[in-house]
Amino acid sequence: MGSSTGQFDEHVRRALDALPADLVRGLENVAVVVEDEHPGEPDLFGLFEEAPYLPAKVTIYRRPLEEEFGHDPEELEHEIRITVLHELAHYFGIDEDRLDQLGYR
Repeated sequence: MGSSTGQFDEHVRRALDALPADLVRGLENVAVVVEDEHPGEPDLFGLFEEAPYLPAKVTIYRRPLEEEFGHDPEELEHEIRITVLHELAHYFGIDEDRLDQLGYR
């Protein structure tokens, strides 16, 4: 079950590389990082955070994604891509309700 940390990071890199050019041009000062899990919410797949005077931060949590989808490498890569898009959508001000309507939740 699951992939190595390097494989997981590669899935995240591919998800970022696959972003539409128009979307990428709109991103400024955003860091995308991979962590094992969120300390307070271990089932969380990803998180978008903003703070004054700091870069926006998108965190992708490896452990819950691998536990849920690691049995199928293609599904894991797909879900990582969905999670990256979901969290970046928050950067653009798209809320959870709209993401539900678009199928990104």
